[in-house]
Amino acid sequence: MLDQTCLNIPPMVQPFNSDDHFFSRRCILVNGPVIVGSGPSGLAVAAGLKQQGVPFIILERANCIASLWQHRTYDRLKLHLPKQFCQLPGFPFPENFPEYPTKYQFIEYLESYAKHFDINPLFNETVQSAKYDETFGLWRVKTVTTAGGGSINQPTEVEYLCRWLVVATGENAEKFVPEFQGLEEFGGYVMHACDYRAGESFRGKKVLVVGCGNSGMEVSLDLCNHNASPSIVVRSSVHILPREILGKSTFELAVSLMKWFPIRVVDRILLILARIVLGNLEKQGLKRPSVGPLELKNTAGKTPVLDIGALKKIRSGEIKVVPEIKRFSRGKVELVDGKVLEIDSVILATGYRSNVPSWLKENDFFSGDGIPKNPFPNGWKGKAGLYAVGFTRRGLSGASLDAISVAHDIARSWKEETKQKRKSVAAHHRRCISHF
Repeated sequence: MLDQTCLNIPPMVQPFNSDDHFFSRRCILVNGPVIVGSGPSGLAVAAGLKQQGVPFIILERANCIASLWQHRTYDRLKLHLPKQFCQLPGFPFPENFPEYPTKYQFIEYLESYAKHFDINPLFNETVQSAKYDETFGLWRVKTVTTAGGGSINQPTEVEYLCRWLVVATGENAEKFVPEFQGLEEFGGYVMHACDYRAGESFRGKKVLVVGCGNSGMEVSLDLCNHNASPSIVVRSSVHILPREILGKSTFELAVSLMKWFPIRVVDRILLILARIVLGNLEKQGLKRPSVGPLELKNTAGKTPVLDIGALKKIRSGEIKVVPEIKRFSRGKVELVDGKVLEIDSVILATGYRSNVPSWLKENDFFSGDGIPKNPFPNGWKGKAGLYAVGFTRRGLSGASLDAISVAHDIARSWKEETKQKRKSVAAHHRRCISHF
């Protein structure tokens, strides 16, 4: 897939100025796109390109595919949606998998996906920067091999040159840790939810879980099941829906209803059903937003919580709902309502964010927070051969849709350019023969 090294290109065709330190790193010309990231989004694009016969490389900073799933998820995690809404293009889940596969089953599925399509990422390659060279019409993607590609003291530097660049690092590339007054004085154990695996080590401890999304709720439930005493911080309103209604996935029900009704009507139906199934949540200190769950997801990217048992623990008092944090002190946290809690540990279920602004240079396709400026379904294609997959805020199904569009678009361009190159080579040969 790497069709040419550029170390010995004659000076007249070197696409760099002397101040770029061109010869300080190995340089590789790629006959096809470079895909950054080997999570589900990157794998889905790669599979589409394989089916179209387009060569590519995948750059992955970790030592495995789907590193978020393999290294930064808790043990009890399952897919929140039924498996038919989470499978990648061209490769369904095994029939013997349950409706909601575990994280280990999903990792197994992704590894089988990569093997099925013969996808082999380049691991331990951290992208430092990616910049479009307008003079030569190429992307310059600079990487550092962080392990296994050189000595510890002298990591290997590589620059990839390509016509197409696919950003598949997704919305959750980096953990988000907000600042809290006095947290450095707390003295207890503080961790992000990405480092949480299970609750055994918190048995008998008073734990403050900051964040009431799906992760915060499930971590709190897991702590309860391991005889810890969690309190969950609910800063603002939140939509909580049952994962299933009358034995059917709530998400699947919403998808069916949206074929017949506008989104606001579907939201009203879902909230009525949720009230019947879950009751009045305001009694537990959980207020709903004024905007419906689906509309809020589409406009703000805020995913509703699908309850799998945490509400029962909240009602019983085993999980305590508390308001926003004012400040931390030694072994304590003061809340905005004036109450002070004694706590042993803090788990920050505060989410993730994109890391694109840290390495994609001089481009107006992405916003300052690393999300494409154009909303779904128009956020997958930029200018000059730039593409994005995994930023739809619509989970795996949204990533799959964008991956299909990206693979088809690149394949069309690649085939056209390949055809033109062959015509140019043939014309050159004819000229040579005629002169001879």
